[in-house]
Amino acid sequence: MAPKRPEGAGAFPKAVDTPAPSPVDPASLYAALDLGTNSCRMLVAQPKGSQFHVVDSFSKSVQLGNGLEASGRLSRSSMSRTIQALRICRKKLIKHDVKRMRLVATEACRRASNGRSFMNYIRRETGLELEIIKPEEEARLAVVSCAPLVSTKTEQLLVVDIGGGSTELVWIDLSKVPPLERPRSIMRMGRGFVGGVSDFPAASVVDWISVPLGVATLREMFDDVDDDAGRYALMSVHFEEQLAGFSPFHHEPPRAGFQIIGTSGTVTTVAATHLGLRRYDRTKVDGLRMTSDQIERVIQGYLALGPQGRRMNSHIGRDRQSLIMSGAAILQALLRVWPTDRLSVADRGLREGILYSQMSADGVLEGGPF
Repeated sequence: MAPKRPEGAGAFPKAVDTPAPSPVDPASLYAALDLGTNSCRMLVAQPKGSQFHVVDSFSKSVQLGNGLEASGRLSRSSMSRTIQALRICRKKLIKHDVKRMRLVATEACRRASNGRSFMNYIRRETGLELEIIKPEEEARLAVVSCAPLVSTKTEQLLVVDIGGGSTELVWIDLSKVPPLERPRSIMRMGRGFVGGVSDFPAASVVDWISVPLGVATLREMFDDVDDDAGRYALMSVHFEEQLAGFSPFHHEPPRAGFQIIGTSGTVTTVAATHLGLRRYDRTKVDGLRMTSDQIERVIQGYLALGPQGRRMNSHIGRDRQSLIMSGAAILQALLRVWPTDRLSVADRGLREGILYSQMSADGVLEGGPF
């Protein structure tokens, strides 16, 4: 007599793998928050074609890094200002019922001895989960945000992100990428600087560096120098010295097919001053091309104004007045090393890079995932 077969034998086995996740609703709202050394900024956005539409935003100067250079710690007052700003962000997230978000902290929290404990304090006080990201990821996300500004004629690209506490530089070789694919190849860098096997033409990172000097930390370092022009010159030379470990610093700068994209409040402020804007207009600033000479004229104008004149200048803005010369010193150092007539101004950065990366990974952008 044949043995009795177990019940259900011969039937299709039940699935044991986790089922594929449900596709993300293209109408979903996304949020990206960047807690930097000087500012707390957030965007709430919705995918729209190959880009996104900003639904709400927040920006506040919290000066989280005040005193960090001297003490190595985040102060109670700066943490208190930051908590107040984050509570406003939380209200906006609840108001818009945002489910997909990424909230990050950068250089000040990386450097501070109490940075990790501050993340726990934020969670207790606001319910928000922030993560401290590494310099490489900060640089990568800044690069991704600038993809739409990359020219199809560009063969060598330098992306510069001047922050409050650090400055990231990424040099990218696009010479082996077909011209029409170059902006998309930058978007694909959301997966990492060192790509694996891919069916797509790949942009190649020649080198990248995170200099632990930004507009706030550089200003604080030379705050004891009374002479305005002397302080500016010292800041610029000191920043240039920090580039010695960046391999393109030692090579002859390219002439043709070279593009710099600058993303920071410094670069957008210089651009707005160059355009003579009475009120800041992102549509006129983002993507603007400037020459080294045009930038130099604006910076020399700032120096001629002096500290008091800069405080009264409507083009600079209240949040930027005390930081503009340290930012200008960084910018001038870069243009001294790599003079160009093709510096593209980017009113975009870490938050936009986070949004692009999230939306691309979810497949809700046209032409994606990248």
